Amino acid sequence: MQLLHAPSSPHLSIQTSKPQHLTWGFLPSVTVNSSPFSTLHFSLHSQKDQRLLWTPHKRVTSRAASVEDAVGDSSVSTGTAEGDVLKALSQIIDPDFGTDIVTCGFVKDLQIDKALGEVSFRLELTTPACPVKDMFEQQANEVVAMLPWVKNVKVTMSAQPARPIYAEQLPAGLQTISNIVAVSSCKGGVGKSTVAVNLAYTLADMGARVGIFDADVYGPSLPTMVSPENRVLLMDPVKKTIIPTEYSGVKLVSFGFAGQGRAIMRGPMVSGVINQLLTTTEWGELDYLIIDMPPGTGDIQLTLCQIVPLTAAVIVTTPQKLSFIDVAKGVRMFSKLKVPCVAVVENMCHFDADGKRYYPFGRGSGSQVVQQFGIPHLFDLPIRPNLSASGDSGMPEVVADPQGEVSKIFQNLGVCVVQQCAKIRQQVSTAVTYDKTIKAIKVKVPDSKEEFFLHPATVRRNDRSAQSVDEWTGDQKLQYNDVPEDIEPEEIRPMGNYAVSITWPDGFSQIAPYDQLQTMERLVDDVLEPSVQA
Repeated sequence: MQLLHAPSSPHLSIQTSKPQHLTWGFLPSVTVNSSPFSTLHFSLHSQKDQRLLWTPHKRVTSRAASVEDAVGDSSVSTGTAEGDVLKALSQIIDPDFGTDIVTCGFVKDLQIDKALGEVSFRLELTTPACPVKDMFEQQANEVVAMLPWVKNVKVTMSAQPARPIYAEQLPAGLQTISNIVAVSSCKGGVGKSTVAVNLAYTLADMGARVGIFDADVYGPSLPTMVSPENRVLLMDPVKKTIIPTEYSGVKLVSFGFAGQGRAIMRGPMVSGVINQLLTTTEWGELDYLIIDMPPGTGDIQLTLCQIVPLTAAVIVTTPQKLSFIDVAKGVRMFSKLKVPCVAVVENMCHFDADGKRYYPFGRGSGSQVVQQFGIPHLFDLPIRPNLSASGDSGMPEVVADPQGEVSKIFQNLGVCVVQQCAKIRQQVSTAVTYDKTIKAIKVKVPDSKEEFFLHPATVRRNDRSAQSVDEWTGDQKLQYNDVPEDIEPEEIRPMGNYAVSITWPDGFSQIAPYDQLQTMERLVDDVLEPSVQA
């Protein structure tokens, strides 16, 4: 990522702690490779895959690794105290991943004093906003306390550090953010900013570290909807980085806080400002960064999707047909960019009066989005004067009335976002893995039930980069015999929701899109079985 700090470029002025102003310039043409991320590493196997992973002398499963990580000794048997505790904890099933917390690798720092009957351990969850963390803590205490020799149980709850799985190619400011969620409508005036702000503060109330980025440079809404004590962004004069302002524990960045109000500039300049604001901000460790997307599907929206590794998107609409038409364009844009849409919020859908419910703008737009595009969750927001008033007062509704009807809807939306982001990260991190036992690359594309195996040499020979195929003539430069049959990948890393990066022994890094992997010649069980018996 390259940024120019040129006094001759007056597009963005940010106040420092001193009276002086520093002016930042940028290169609008600079592009940044997108790389959505994940921090969960599971190896979930179906019964069929377990059969393939057995050998006469060794069994390779994720559970063995998880046990070793928990107690620091892979030789623990089920007859030991450690084995008793882990076996008890394996009764607790994560409802999102469908597997036990030991296999998920949640159990850490297990310490046992059997003579005193004392057991202590830490449960490291995927996010501090986990909606079932209290249930996990209670169940962990109960199942371990049921062991006959246990007299005292101490359970400590924690969360994984905020860090994307593929941070190397990200700007420094984004390398400690676990999930980036876009709130989009592709149409102005439907309440997108209201949903974004209230969702952010709901996640913060659930225990997460949260930031909001207002990406609408032409008409920033954040300065009106929240009232931070410091309403001007500061810049670190040494690091040349932006320090976000805060309100009620949530970090905030908006062009409206840059001291210049609304922008009057052309599209490429706006894209550069957004790039600079987003990537040079010192966000610190965040579990969720909520991006309030500007209306439309043009350059600014595409720039955002390319700069940042979006984990998921939440779509906001209203009951009118016209809103659905514009929202459909946005859903298709996210689909092409391999960003999953996890929820639809239908705003201003009804109000209650005289004991009846009225639908002044009609019905069905949100349901139509869900049905046509297969988005799994729909949330209805009623027409409430206090919801609109809170947006104008500078205090979000979920902060002003945390126990109200609207806040409960946002709590359900927050739980949905937390659960869906965790699932997406788990799916991405395990989509393509290498199994040394059978010497095959296992592929399970996110949102697909199909699982298949590929020969490493086949994957390497199908590389379509300029190093393997002549860009001008299309002639194959990498020949069949150039790739040894026994080649094995050294590392496989996710490249977001669409591809993986595979590093080979010769140092070559191959980008393998999921779509391409699905078209390659596959290994079948009859071919895999001899490898297992070898």
